[in-house]
Amino acid sequence: MELRHLRYFVGAGEEQHFGRAAARLRLAQPSLSRQIQDLEKEMGFPLFDRLPRGVRLNAAGRLFLSDAQRILQDVDEAKRRAERIALGKAGTIRVGIAQALSWHGMVVDSFREFRRRQPDAELVLHHMLSIHQVEAVVSGRLDAGFAASVIPWNKDLGHWEFAQDRILLAVPKGHHLTKRGKIRLRDLRDLPFIWFQRSANPAFDDQLVRECARGGLSAPRIIQEASDRDTLIGFVQCRIGIAWLTESIRWHCPRGIVLLPVVDMNVRLPFNLIWKKDNSSPLLQKFVAQVQATKVKPAK
Repeated sequence: MELRHLRYFVGAGEEQHFGRAAARLRLAQPSLSRQIQDLEKEMGFPLFDRLPRGVRLNAAGRLFLSDAQRILQDVDEAKRRAERIALGKAGTIRVGIAQALSWHGMVVDSFREFRRRQPDAELVLHHMLSIHQVEAVVSGRLDAGFAASVIPWNKDLGHWEFAQDRILLAVPKGHHLTKRGKIRLRDLRDLPFIWFQRSANPAFDDQLVRECARGGLSAPRIIQEASDRDTLIGFVQCRIGIAWLTESIRWHCPRGIVLLPVVDMNVRLPFNLIWKKDNSSPLLQKFVAQVQATKVKPAK
């Protein structure tokens, strides 16, 4: 039994007249009669009573008509759902976010625009270190990620840089550095540092260490490492040490912390959207295109 048999039967059953049904289905009446006969033969019993003038559904036909109508409705709905997936109008997209980017205007605006354009799509967010995002995107556990630069990039990844955040010094409120007009790297010698664990972004850690050494801070006094930004902020607020943070943290910086520029700290942390090149999801392709079309608002 094929779907066309059900469509022909429903047309004939609703009209209870082969001539009118054939016209409705744009089919020759003899062809429709043969299709109905083939269906009845396959089922093993008649669905219509043949009358001197026309046809009439019998008891089995009336029951089968109800079921056939429901089946065709389900098929049409399944087709519409699949079409929305194929056109990128529905489905699920899983996106990772590094903590440093959670409040970045570009990320927030991208999500807002995606929700506006794709109201039926499900957006599932995962806070995750950048290096772990790379692994998750490559393995297929994530579709995309907002990550800090991780160099060298995996050859299977597509990436688009949308911002570079400058590095600021986070100190507890009332710290003596807040009273200085200008701060240089050499002024930070012997001060206790809270440092990100190198494993979070080895390439960036190397760049940061080289820049510190170039400015006269060749061996920062690291007294504590932190695996995530919030823990690092907590240590600074508790006056255990000072730390490097990206500028975007000022959007949700605790009142007990002051962010200070260091005049010879020239490192910037690139932020990227990443995705797997061979991921053919239409929804992902729309998401990437929409993020790339989002205008970055200037920092205030």
